[in-house]
Amino acid sequence: MEKKKKKFRLLDAVLATVCITLVAESVAPTAAIGNSQYFWWIFLIIAFCLPYGLITAELGSTFPSEGGMYDWVKKAFGKKWATRVAWNYWINFPLWIASLAVAVTDVIVGIFSIELNIFWLLVLQLAYTWLVSVLGCFRIGENKWLVNIGTFFKILFMVGLGLLGIYVFIKTGQSANPVQSVADLFPSLDLAGLSFISVIIFNFLGFEVIATYADDMDNPKKEIPKALIVGGALMALFYILPATGINIAMPITEAESAGITDSFAILLTTLGVNADLVRIIVIVVGLMFIYTMVANIVSWSFGVNSVAKYCADDNGFPKVFSKTNKEGVPYMASIINGIVASVVVILGVIFGLISEEASNLFWTFFSFSLVTLLISYIPLFPAFLKLRKTDKTKREYKVPGNNFVLHLMTYVPLVLLILGVIFTLFIDFTWDSMMANAPLIIGVLISFIVEEILVYRMISKEAR
Repeated sequence: MEKKKKKFRLLDAVLATVCITLVAESVAPTAAIGNSQYFWWIFLIIAFCLPYGLITAELGSTFPSEGGMYDWVKKAFGKKWATRVAWNYWINFPLWIASLAVAVTDVIVGIFSIELNIFWLLVLQLAYTWLVSVLGCFRIGENKWLVNIGTFFKILFMVGLGLLGIYVFIKTGQSANPVQSVADLFPSLDLAGLSFISVIIFNFLGFEVIATYADDMDNPKKEIPKALIVGGALMALFYILPATGINIAMPITEAESAGITDSFAILLTTLGVNADLVRIIVIVVGLMFIYTMVANIVSWSFGVNSVAKYCADDNGFPKVFSKTNKEGVPYMASIINGIVASVVVILGVIFGLISEEASNLFWTFFSFSLVTLLISYIPLFPAFLKLRKTDKTKREYKVPGNNFVLHLMTYVPLVLLILGVIFTLFIDFTWDSMMANAPLIIGVLISFIVEEILVYRMISKEAR
């Protein structure tokens, strides 16, 4: 008798949506935007998140597939563009794992006030890397408890930080970043002000992963749109609250490097809480933070690995990515994630031995991951428009609006994605800025070359 799969209910899908899109480690960079972040949140929720969520809901419910975005772009534009999507979508993932491995050790050092030598840094970072890689070899239905607990922890400490910051402000009337005038709530329209687009957009990405859970759902055509809409609304709230708490706790110049645990310590100390109790709370929050960095990667793993597997089935990736276990999980893709992330971690530790600039390594990895991820989404929006015109499959859910509205919802997010990539690579287009960003720019160029080699390889195989 065939073993019955564990079902992924609507509540599980909503929690997974929140867990996937709510990235706790990106709250501090968001807070570093300052008071103008509220403008960006409102603007990008309307201009990017809403159309992206509605478009993904239509595609995910009409074409539910474990190939996700790869399949949608393939249906619209063929295997070449699908392979480009798959490469950028996949390569960001091991880089992200490596950046979080660095973040985990940073949190451990911070909450326990200890120093780690190179050996223990490497041990802990590799342990994190292989823990999430092994967990990625299981179906989401098997790991949903881990994802759900991770979502609960995120909500608990992120909402807690926001409410604590608001309470401190009400009680003391003080904020590390006071609003001096209405102008403080609006961004500067120079390149520095516009560079924050990519930070906010990154926080919205991941809705399409829910579509890859279709085989574990009872009624994906109805549950996917509901999960995306409810989960997306909760996600926006859960980002704004902790960013507000951090802004009240510390100056924006310190927010990016300090963040959540330090903000709790500052706010609790401001309220006169006993120092020993503050230390205990900070440790508990830090451990929950680390747990969420495990749960977040696990919630993304199946979606990313499935895209790599589908691409390998079409000769875009090496065939090793096609290997699945008895549960149908592309386990070799997860193992390769671990190998690539381990190489990046080891190189990072070696770089730390020979350079004083190793402290920027996390942001180099994270920025590289961010750029490739944004690039992978660029074909999604025109693919939606083309499939609406050419594919007559019945839509259980359709994005509302006439032709003009559909074009607006396609091209506005597309332009924002492109601007996000440009402003991440070239902050102000000066020579000094480009030289400072040279490792990132060179890395993206190398990634582009590998991408085109894969496309050429796929075309050559198809021609035989």
